[in-house]
Amino acid sequence: MYKVEVFVTYKESILDPQGEAIKGSVHRMGIDQVEEIRQGKYFELKIKKGQSDVESLVEEICDKILANPVMESYRYSITEVE
Repeated sequence: MYKVEVFVTYKESILDPQGEAIKGSVHRMGIDQVEEIRQGKYFELKIKKGQSDVESLVEEICDKILANPVMESYRYSITEVE
């Protein structure tokens, strides 16, 4: 079995209003060292071991369901587990 961790975030060119709101809250706490906060989504998938091309399968799922390719980018890691 494969464990896949997928991280989806807005592209750099897209404004992240929730990230900006969180950054404002952090600054109001007196923590001024934080220059940027970007919020994203995390997904964990478990894929059966018999899949021949796990990367292609993950990319199809990300492109069609998990991420909006116009506004978001994604990255993932694949780990073989028992």
